Amino acid sequence: MERFVGTVARGIRCPIIRQGDDLAEIISSSVLQAAQADGFQLHDRDVIGITESIVARAQGNYATIDDIADDVRQKFGDATIGVIFPILSRNRFAICLRGIAKGAAKKVVLMLSYPSDEVGNELVSLDMIEEAGVNPYSDILTEDDFRQKFGIIRHPFTGMDYIQYYGDIVRQYGKECEIIFANHPQDILRYTDAVLSCDIHTRCHTRTLLHKAGARIVFGLDEILTEPIGDSGYNADYGLLGSNKATETKIKLFPHECKDMLIDIQNILLKATGKKLEVMVYGDGAFKDPQGKIWELADPIVSPSHTDGLIGTPNELKLKYLADNDFSALDGEALRDAISEKIRQKDANLVGQMASEGTTPRRLTDLIGSLCDLTSGSGDKGTPVVLVQGYFDNYTN
Repeated sequence: MERFVGTVARGIRCPIIRQGDDLAEIISSSVLQAAQADGFQLHDRDVIGITESIVARAQGNYATIDDIADDVRQKFGDATIGVIFPILSRNRFAICLRGIAKGAAKKVVLMLSYPSDEVGNELVSLDMIEEAGVNPYSDILTEDDFRQKFGIIRHPFTGMDYIQYYGDIVRQYGKECEIIFANHPQDILRYTDAVLSCDIHTRCHTRTLLHKAGARIVFGLDEILTEPIGDSGYNADYGLLGSNKATETKIKLFPHECKDMLIDIQNILLKATGKKLEVMVYGDGAFKDPQGKIWELADPIVSPSHTDGLIGTPNELKLKYLADNDFSALDGEALRDAISEKIRQKDANLVGQMASEGTTPRRLTDLIGSLCDLTSGSGDKGTPVVLVQGYFDNYTN
């Protein structure tokens, strides 16, 4: 029978997940119940996406500001800590800053990038920078410089004055806070040689530049809480990166060591249906908001864990390229047959470089994880699991 529907993403409702819950059993049962209730079938290579938050919650992967402070204290001792390139976020960074400030000996020098942070939260507009005659590629501004030139700038979505907010957090713990604005990691070395780099996707390069410039102590957020402090949570790969505020004094860390759980889900569903599904954990999607100019990906990676069938990039033909070029003289059934034959040749590895003309080599987990994030949302949909079907189909299916 001819099929008229391609990829479908379904949000799967689940119970509220709590620490210690058997996620493999809950998720497998929820997917099977949804299929039965809504009358759809499961197929080989369907993908189950599980939001990272319920995985971390089931693991009990939490830490307190005291845990963060203890690790910071161990790593930085009595040094003034240069905290550079944090993103502007109450949910993502403010709670981490509380722990950093509590662990600092006496002083924190907070260096903010401008005109925006790494993920696009704007501190000041480019038009205002141009009008003030400031060069963000070379100029280092003090807090007084910034206020004199730009005044009080509030975040367009949250209404927060993040300069005041972050400074107050540090001072709340009895520590001195100096705030500067600069865009080169080495600029912090004018103030201290002990640096905590808080950027996400540029962190490795930042640390390389700091080491080359002679920094004495260099750590990144991904190196804080890489192992437990007492009975705290941890993440060996990403530390505090990917964490979210849980309470005013506690964070939920990015999940760790969850591959076995994904394989358990795969095996439970294989036994129940005879179909081999793929399973992945996903966090933020990798996309940018065109209105607010904010890049969604504040996690260090879209998918911290997935089954092996999701390794790699898509192997796809650019159908519109074929229709406009190779088969521009064809139409109707003739065009369809020609494209179907080209896809069969591609699947048999008979098509060369032209096959991928114009396609972007993104990883499967980044693409499917972004689809899952958009489907589940971050509100009250109650669908922390997403079932993606037909993603690996092509025009001939």
